[in-house]
Amino acid sequence: MPNYLDFNALISSENQFIAEFPNGISLHLKREDLLHPEVSGNKFRKLKYNILEAKKQEKKTLLTFGGAYSNHIAATAAAGKISGLNTIGVIRGEELGEDLEKTLAQNRTLNFAHSCAMQFNFVSREAYREKETLEFQQKLNEEFGEFYLIPEGGTNELAIKGCEEILSEKDKEFDFIAASVGTGGTLSGLINASTENQKILGFPALKGDFLSEEIKKYSTKNNWELILNYHFGGYAKVDSHLINFINKFKEKYQIQLDPVYTGKLVFGIFDLIKTGYFPSGSKILAVHTGGLQGIQGMNTLLKNKKLPLITF
Repeated sequence: MPNYLDFNALISSENQFIAEFPNGISLHLKREDLLHPEVSGNKFRKLKYNILEAKKQEKKTLLTFGGAYSNHIAATAAAGKISGLNTIGVIRGEELGEDLEKTLAQNRTLNFAHSCAMQFNFVSREAYREKETLEFQQKLNEEFGEFYLIPEGGTNELAIKGCEEILSEKDKEFDFIAASVGTGGTLSGLINASTENQKILGFPALKGDFLSEEIKKYSTKNNWELILNYHFGGYAKVDSHLINFINKFKEKYQIQLDPVYTGKLVFGIFDLIKTGYFPSGSKILAVHTGGLQGIQGMNTLLKNKKLPLITF
């Protein structure tokens, strides 16, 4: 994998055959996680056109938002370093900034972002909820000067444009395209790039059906469905059943899944195959969107809860 990225290039990922099931159902995995060691998966797709736009506007700094274990924060920090842009991360949880040295020693995500020269602005959870307001953003302008703003999770029109490039001409052979869902940006791009004969399945990491309205903001097609039964209690929530599945999947296929997104996605697909959701002969393509950097942080939480750890 390259340690650099040409954001002007159209980068393709490979599809890996996983298994053939009864009734002729086959599953392939699109290895977006292998695009780059630090800006992998959907994060590269979402950041690509935003970085090109920031450079077009001659902005020197990217500013974005995220939690302490955010894949988006880590990827933005790395992408900024690679592209020669400064980065600022507005991080949820002001207590994390009280002893930065301790925080960096305990949090691999923030430590990595810091090593990429990202500047942090730790804010309270109450203040963080106001991040999309004009008043909040004006305060950021006063404190940090001019910057190019990227929303939490990276989803905007330019991110959707990048995610539309996940699917290639060869992917038209698949009947179903499946992906995990955080903010809805990746799924919207897949929907826009799909053919009318394909069905796009989204597996939300969050509880609830509110993401449908977000997706409708970016796509007018109706060949998609959100599968709401595999969130395991909500964002970053896991149990021993999911962890065991992730570990057994890695042992059998030598592919690492993450517990927040892709683990739930692939678990859900296997379960839907078993319960007869897919018609005979269906060809399924699941998108591996990366997110592996957060596994060590999750293992810390699992250890505290005396749950099995993820093999990594």
